[in-house]
Amino acid sequence: MNLELCHVRVKMPLTWKNQNLVGTHFGGSLYSMVDPFYMMILMHHLGSKYIVWDKAAEINFLSPGRSTVHADIRVDLAEIEQIRELAENYEPVLRTYHLNIFDESGVRIAEVQKTLYIRRKKAKPFPQ
Repeated sequence: MNLELCHVRVKMPLTWKNQNLVGTHFGGSLYSMVDPFYMMILMHHLGSKYIVWDKAAEINFLSPGRSTVHADIRVDLAEIEQIRELAENYEPVLRTYHLNIFDESGVRIAEVQKTLYIRRKKAKPFPQ
């Protein structure tokens, strides 16, 4: 994981802990493998003056996962700067990201879409 380079590669082997009744990866395990990383990358680069929340998510299962699976999560630095500019006036910014999950042989087994809500925090009034 390299948050500075805006890239995270995650892997998950198939074990009895994440295997369903038919011997493939649980769908929830596949989603949880990739869930936090767009939010983490954006929070790392935008800093504490911004709110970053998951707004929506969708996963489509394309093929059964029967081996170790992996996914690459990337956010371009130029996009992070664009988000910073759009949020400058404290207006919410929505960003939708797409990623694929692959098995060991390169077969795409799932696609994930995540929408994040980003907003610059408003300054708290000074207590009187």
